[in-house]
Amino acid sequence: MPASPLTPVFVLTGFLGSGKTTLLNRLLRDPAWAHTAVLVNEIGAIPLDHLLVRPSSERIAVLSNGCLCCSVAGDMVKALRELYFQRSTGAVPSFERVVIETSGLADPAPILHTLVDLPLAAARYALAGILTTADAAHGASTLDTHRESVKQVAVADRLILTKADRATRGQVEALKARLAQLNPAAAVSDASGPPSELLEASLATAGASRWLAFDRVSAAVRAAPGLFTGGGVHDARVRTRALQFTGNLDRAAFEDALASLAEVAAQRLLRLKGLVAFAGDAQPHAVHAVQHSIYPLFRLPAWPNEDRRSRLVVITRDLDDNSVLELLGPGWSVA
Repeated sequence: MPASPLTPVFVLTGFLGSGKTTLLNRLLRDPAWAHTAVLVNEIGAIPLDHLLVRPSSERIAVLSNGCLCCSVAGDMVKALRELYFQRSTGAVPSFERVVIETSGLADPAPILHTLVDLPLAAARYALAGILTTADAAHGASTLDTHRESVKQVAVADRLILTKADRATRGQVEALKARLAQLNPAAAVSDASGPPSELLEASLATAGASRWLAFDRVSAAVRAAPGLFTGGGVHDARVRTRALQFTGNLDRAAFEDALASLAEVAAQRLLRLKGLVAFAGDAQPHAVHAVQHSIYPLFRLPAWPNEDRRSRLVVITRDLDDNSVLELLGPGWSVA
């Protein structure tokens, strides 16, 4: 989060074969991504992908035993803690950020929970952004076949198209349209583009308006009545909405409502971002939640523009608008 002493963490996710390791290699060779530590989550007893990352193994930890779940989350916390102390003692080169590369089958949500809910990680690290790779040639069929890939797309701050040189123009445009239906809040980049652009996924670097992308989401939803019932069998379960509240919120009541939404929706709440106005406070607060984990509210120095409404972008799976609005309380409406 912005103006924070915590080390930023980027989560790099994407389905099997979508080009995560190739992209990571390219990022680590670029000056913009210098001073980056890497954690690699690996499937199987013999980890292999870390051998492809680059020969700087003193800054790479490999988490074996499959997808990041409760058991591996403990390994991740241990690795993050060791990196932190090794940096402070000079045992490893200094680093400014961490990239966690997930396995291709991983649900990224447990990583996000770890960064929020486990004190040993939350005291030293903060989520900077979720980067999701999508194979331009095979991404559509992957989304049709594997619901994990749909969730990886839905929670992303930035979507990265890979292997565009192996796809037709029609395939690329169709995939972009599909991704925009699943997650209109996410910026889209080409894997061959400037690596520095991928650093602009967080509130700290993208700015509040671009991070929230409220206007883009609102316009996309209005242009697609039915709220993104996309072409794939899994897509129709994912809904994106832009919500607004005119006037100032009571902070305690809003925090209670947000906690209720996260508790009741749980895994159905894929991602929530927002800027909210509280009574008696001229500055906006950023709000961010993933499933049942809610990041601490963060006060921003100023509103990004003249629009002082409270605004939320909410992405859910198998949860209708009325349920979301009811849990948030009176005064909220779909933009």
